[in-house]
Amino acid sequence: MRIVFMGTPDFAVPSLRALVEEGYEVVGVFTQPDKPKNRGMKLQFPPVKEYALTQNIPVFQPQKLREGEVLDTLKALSPDLIVVAAYGKLLPPAILELPPLGCINVHSSLLPKYRGAAPINWAILNGEMQSGVTIMYMEEGLDTGDILASRATPIASDENAQQLHDRLSEMGAQLLLEVLPALEGGIARPTPQDDSQSCYAPMLSKELSAMVWTDRAEKLHNQVRGLYPWPSAVCELDGVRCKILKTAVADERTGKAPGSVVQADKFGLKLACGDGSVLEILELQPDGKKRMAATAFLMGHPIKAD
Repeated sequence: MRIVFMGTPDFAVPSLRALVEEGYEVVGVFTQPDKPKNRGMKLQFPPVKEYALTQNIPVFQPQKLREGEVLDTLKALSPDLIVVAAYGKLLPPAILELPPLGCINVHSSLLPKYRGAAPINWAILNGEMQSGVTIMYMEEGLDTGDILASRATPIASDENAQQLHDRLSEMGAQLLLEVLPALEGGIARPTPQDDSQSCYAPMLSKELSAMVWTDRAEKLHNQVRGLYPWPSAVCELDGVRCKILKTAVADERTGKAPGSVVQADKFGLKLACGDGSVLEILELQPDGKKRMAATAFLMGHPIKAD
């Protein structure tokens, strides 16, 4: 089976690697153009490109998929199937209709919930107890195609978005390999999505970062986990702007006003939140500094409990 793979970030690499290691004929890889990064603004390859080059797979990086030459290139590659994982571009109808076995997508949520760009983050931000991966047929709508397979996994109470991302990327690769034989054999049984159960997971932005202490500790804990590693939850501690990287919901309750410092010593840093709940800050990163334990921050910047 001739496969064209389309993907860009780290999430997509395990799926591509699985295809290669399972012996599928990956005839081409489409990924986003190289982007400048860091202070030197040196062009950096997308992770999918980096892996594809190690396997001597032809790599294509068009700015737009609607360019006529892209379709010509795909026709020349003559794929039986197009596999997409976090590519970052919508496929136009001409491409969707090209491969005989269709186009399928490895999506990091339990569809129809969390369609869109940031399903892992929003599942955690919204306090979901489970997430998962879905393999689906692609169509013109955003993550609306029929489902070929899905697999759920619990979200641990202290698991952040990066950790869940890494688990789901491997789960997606394994589920992809389980789906392909049925597709190739013509025995796949896709299931339509229930649109009434859908919700959208938009792109993240720094506007989500500010911590509001009148929120309950559990919501703030989810904010810290869901926005890790970017854009990160942010607050000021005694005038110092800090990214809050790891927290825990304390068992105790307090009568102090939200935002008040409940504890700030060698044993920990705790702040009052909405409805009397308490959030313990475990790890943070002050502006211009490295990541550190909250207790280490307090050693260099003592704060008094209110």
